[in-house]
Amino acid sequence: MDLALRDLGDFIADTLHKEVTGTEIRLDELMVEAKRDSIVRVLTFLRDDANCKFRQMVDICGVDYPEDAERFEVVYNLLSLSHNRRVRVKVRTTAEVPVPSATGVYSAANWFEREVWDLYGVMFSGHPDLRRIMTDYGFEGHPLRKDFPLTGYVELRYDDEQKRVVYEPVSLPQEFRSYDFLSPWEGVLPGDEKALEADAKGEGEGA
Repeated sequence: MDLALRDLGDFIADTLHKEVTGTEIRLDELMVEAKRDSIVRVLTFLRDDANCKFRQMVDICGVDYPEDAERFEVVYNLLSLSHNRRVRVKVRTTAEVPVPSATGVYSAANWFEREVWDLYGVMFSGHPDLRRIMTDYGFEGHPLRKDFPLTGYVELRYDDEQKRVVYEPVSLPQEFRSYDFLSPWEGVLPGDEKALEADAKGEGEGA
């Protein structure tokens, strides 16, 4: 499968050498890096070419790298049922520079692009109805940005006693925890790293 994906990646890179900046195989998946202004051309080719036939758009998601000049990465996940393959197409952009909308290529891109706009603030030029889809009307900011504050905003919920929707300040009732990425069972599981540490401490105390 790796060889087939590598051949497909080389084919895409050779055919779209002006639109694609690179391809790679990572975790048994083909990833294509495209120029932002060429994304419609790239997606159309991947959908229509007989060697690709990526006719289904699984989703569009965003990634935030605040330290980069082009901090946002827009990721398009496509599926070819004919060839039983997947491809991941990536473009980079900023909060000020829009990405051309893919709604003319995949109708499913409509709500996916609205979600990326709502949660990350990435704009899509040519979108027929770019408005919030996940957050409330009048919500300020984009909550999946890495610099979005955890407090200071309001949230809404339905209050059973008042029989209406109420707005309240966002609160974090759970204390922050320091995770060590080991077992959550605090050493009670035989063979667990924490169990070994607990046994070592017990032996040391009894000595």
